[in-house]
Amino acid sequence: MFESHQLTRTQRDDLRTVAAMIVPASDEYKVPGADDPAIQADILATLGRDAKLVTAALDHLARLAGQPLAELDAARRDAVAQEFRKHGGAAAATLVRVVLQCYYRDDRVLRSLGLELRAPFPQGYVLPDGDWSLLDPVRERAGTLRRAP
Repeated sequence: MFESHQLTRTQRDDLRTVAAMIVPASDEYKVPGADDPAIQADILATLGRDAKLVTAALDHLARLAGQPLAELDAARRDAVAQEFRKHGGAAAATLVRVVLQCYYRDDRVLRSLGLELRAPFPQGYVLPDGDWSLLDPVRERAGTLRRAP
C-alpha cells in the first residue's frame, strides 16, 4: 500500500488543487468537490500501483507551474492544466482516473446520483445464501463447444 507520507506536503497540496479542478464542489447538487478531506484521504490511502505515475504527474505539473500549483491564481492554474492535458500522457490520465475513482465511490456522491450504498442485487433484494435460481436460464441453454487455441 502507498503511504501518504511518500508525497511531499507540496505534492499533497497540488493533488488537492488538481482534484478540485477536476471535480469542484456543487451546492446545487449537494456534493463535495474531489478536494474534500475524506476523498483526499481515500486517494492517498489507495494509490498503490498508481503511485509512481501520480507522483510523475504532480512533478510534471510543478515543472510547468514553476511553483506550487496551489499558489497560482486561477487563470495561471488553468493555463498550466491545459498544457498538462496536452503533454501529460499516461501520468495525466492516471492522475485523473485516480481522482475520479475515489470521488465516485464516496457515499455522498453515490447518494446524489440516486444509488444505494450497497451491492446492486437483482430487483433491489439481497439473495439468500445458496439460492442459485438466477442461473436457471443459463443452465437450460445447450452447451457450446469451442476449439481451444
